[in-house]
Amino acid sequence: MQPRNMSMSGVVDLAAVKAAQEAKAKAEQARAQAAREGGTGAISPADLVVDVDEAGFERDVLQRSAEVPVVIDFWAEWCEPCKQLSPVLERLAVEYNGRFLLAKIDVDANQMLMQQFGIQGIPAVFAVVAGQALPLFQGAAGEAQIRQTLDQLVQVGEQRFGLTGLTVDPEAEPGGAQAAPERPAGPHDGLLEAAVQALDSGDLSGAVQAYKNVLNEDPANEEAKLGLAQAELLQRVQGVDPQQVRRDAADKPADVQAQIAAADLDLVGGHVEDAFGRLIETVQRTVGDDRDTVRVRLLELFEVVGPDDPRVIAARRALARALF
Repeated sequence: MQPRNMSMSGVVDLAAVKAAQEAKAKAEQARAQAAREGGTGAISPADLVVDVDEAGFERDVLQRSAEVPVVIDFWAEWCEPCKQLSPVLERLAVEYNGRFLLAKIDVDANQMLMQQFGIQGIPAVFAVVAGQALPLFQGAAGEAQIRQTLDQLVQVGEQRFGLTGLTVDPEAEPGGAQAAPERPAGPHDGLLEAAVQALDSGDLSGAVQAYKNVLNEDPANEEAKLGLAQAELLQRVQGVDPQQVRRDAADKPADVQAQIAAADLDLVGGHVEDAFGRLIETVQRTVGDDRDTVRVRLLELFEVVGPDDPRVIAARRALARALF
């Protein structure tokens, strides 16, 4: 596995809907399996910190990341800063009570994993969320910084991938059941699954329609609103010539459709603030129906990123200033 070079303040992952659905499906399968096997659905606090090697990486990190964010602590016995950092991470893993799982990897014994993550020095801390790897920090870090990073990680896991963490029972035996009780199927799970299947097959029109079907029955369904916004964005940029779109936007600053098309590409490329800024500037330059068209598209892009993202919050304030 080659980790992706991303951070929680970085690009928008347009596969997030698909990854979230797959993560939820895998978590539900794990819960169902635990229920069939008579598991209690809870783990002990001792199970929140696990030693991981190359042989068990897929099982203990990649697969578990479909249920809960997995924080990876790369360490070595000879590393003095590691001896300061590791106990803090272990204590916080217990304190966070199942909102993340801590995987400890000894780099001396697992050099291939160290190379695959591109680690130049230790301690180094990564996370894997729904199978996607991202760097958190390298070297010594204060507890306040660590807590802030973990809070952001947990938020990303919950909001983008639906990972609500593990159930922890202080009286559970170590090595017990690794999953929470099975959740009853929701009324729209079938329709949401149809949307995922359409995305898997590259049928963006089908995915858009499937999400619309959910919203017709449940207009407040946040999962469907996010899925629809992202599927429609992917549909809009499918087959376009990026160079031509950007030339048109540069040559025609007053062309509303040219700026909207370029903003779509900005967002697909992970340039979130550029996309928002482009459309806010266009709002400032336009009036009437053109201004409303740009405003509506900007609100749609807010849905793609998520209402709680700091960049969305800042852009909403800027939009309000531009309008009033």
